[in-house]
Amino acid sequence: MSKESKESKTAVAKVKYPIGLKLVAIITILLLVSLGAITIIVSLMVSSDVRITAEYNNLNISKITATEVENRLNSVRSNVFLILDLLNAAGASGPVARQATGFFFEVNQDIAAIIIPGSMELINNRFFLSNEVDPGLVPVFIKAENEAIRRSNAGEPILLNATPSFGIQMIAMLYPWQEGGLSQSVIILFSSESLTESCATGVNSSFIINNNGDLLVHADIELVRAGVNMSNLPIIKTIQESTVKNSQFLYKDDDGTRYFSAYHKIAVANAAIVTNVQYDVVFEGIVATTRRNIFLTAAVLFASILFIWFFSKTITSPVKSLVTAAGKIEQGEFEIDLKPTTRDELGLLTQSFVQMGKGLAERERLKDTFGRFINKDIAEKAMKGELTLGGETKEVTVFFSDIRSFTAISEKLEPDEVVEFLNQYMTRMVDCVNKTSGVVDKFIGDAIMGVWGAPISAGSPAQDALNCVRAAMMMRTSLIEFNVGRGGDKKPIIKIGCGINTGKVVAGQIGSNERMEYTVIGDAVNLASRTESLNKPLGTDILITENTYNLIKDHVIVEEMPSVTVKGKEKPLRMFGVVNIPKAQDIPGAGVQGPKSMADVRSLLGIIPPDMNKVDLDGEEKKYKIQGN
Repeated sequence: MSKESKESKTAVAKVKYPIGLKLVAIITILLLVSLGAITIIVSLMVSSDVRITAEYNNLNISKITATEVENRLNSVRSNVFLILDLLNAAGASGPVARQATGFFFEVNQDIAAIIIPGSMELINNRFFLSNEVDPGLVPVFIKAENEAIRRSNAGEPILLNATPSFGIQMIAMLYPWQEGGLSQSVIILFSSESLTESCATGVNSSFIINNNGDLLVHADIELVRAGVNMSNLPIIKTIQESTVKNSQFLYKDDDGTRYFSAYHKIAVANAAIVTNVQYDVVFEGIVATTRRNIFLTAAVLFASILFIWFFSKTITSPVKSLVTAAGKIEQGEFEIDLKPTTRDELGLLTQSFVQMGKGLAERERLKDTFGRFINKDIAEKAMKGELTLGGETKEVTVFFSDIRSFTAISEKLEPDEVVEFLNQYMTRMVDCVNKTSGVVDKFIGDAIMGVWGAPISAGSPAQDALNCVRAAMMMRTSLIEFNVGRGGDKKPIIKIGCGINTGKVVAGQIGSNERMEYTVIGDAVNLASRTESLNKPLGTDILITENTYNLIKDHVIVEEMPSVTVKGKEKPLRMFGVVNIPKAQDIPGAGVQGPKSMADVRSLLGIIPPDMNKVDLDGEEKKYKIQGN
């Protein structure tokens, strides 16, 4: 995998919430909220209307059914009382009575028997024969209902469930009957099939109970045949205890099924018609509609997610390309191959991004070119406008280095060879300065002047001083490598001397508004230059003043040289030859494997140890003199 692809994937992996995901989430929320709200509102409004309609229909059906049942019971009673009056007038045993009875049962085929206990018994044999029921069960039933007959004799009309006794749908009506000044009970047995049909009204189901809660008529024949008493049900208790003729309410049975229930009491024997419709059945259409709406919402949501997801690619793909381009720019690759793929704001941003890359590339080229003539840190500050004409006092470490016998070396070389040789040498030396956060102030022929602490400091004067010495140690090693394979007039062995001093200087832009140069000036600079020139007579390659030594003495191995009285200074200045930095693990030839004494250094570099007593510095002006031991 290429570096570019790795960077691209790393940039994409940092995205915690992608744009596509956000768009999908927003659209999902909007759809769910809007369609969900519409569905809920419509469902609630329709549910309210449906409930009102269902309750009205249920109550109305209960009322109609009660009317039909009441009319049927009154009709049966009226017909029975009519035949009884006729028989009472014509005689119960005459031919007319028999003809009237036969005609009555011919017309009222669903009436099974009319019994006045102890005085009259009219049996519809055709009824029992067609229903395959034994007429002999009639006396058995009469005997079993003595208590009801007694109550009826006392004037109470009663409705009884006769189905368990005869096995077919039958009801017994017990009415008080006045005959000869005596109150007797008339027992009418008749089929309840017509009443069952009246109670069957589709989703609404009705049933009839008597005043004791006995089930008389129900769509489930088995319940009637079993003689179920429903008095223990809360709904029946409510009906029995209520003084209201009709009402409705919502109730839940033992199975947890909810019903809309309406009842209507009839005048016959205080019976009641109860009509129920299941709650879920009433709202089944709404539930189905809601379910369809949910499926539709899911389908729309799925389609929207797909659309948004693919649409988001038109946004995220250019953004990812911009992220990749930003990663390249971050790595210093400013010339990016990026073309707009859309004609919207992202396309405009892409064009601007490309232009920005070109501007940064041009700026980097300018800085690099500018940095070849001055330090890159200074170039950066100058381009930012952070350097102005003027200066400031800073404590810095100043470095000077010089090639020994450069004049003699250059006389043996052609001019282009001198330039080539110096370029190779300077490249190595400047690299050491840059690696230790130093600034090359200027080149003076074969000499190099460097500064640590201005314009940028490593944090403290001590750290700046140590960095300067580390640079000199790197130069020592680099020069050894440079001299490998060299020798002769055209490739002479190079030896240098380095002088280092720490002190206060004035650092800043020196010059005019047309031409400026960033440099440092002051006595500390002059002392560093003079210190460098002492390397040859003292037989050293790196010489530091006591100003620098006091800052870094815990980090370096040195040998103290004879003190020097510098011109303009009354007090002798201590000098130290740098041997090694024992903890420098990043400098080849230094550290624990490096030299342990100045003798080792001289042996390594081929320097002849000097005789300090015979040092004689001639010149027009002696800038220093060696102090005797």
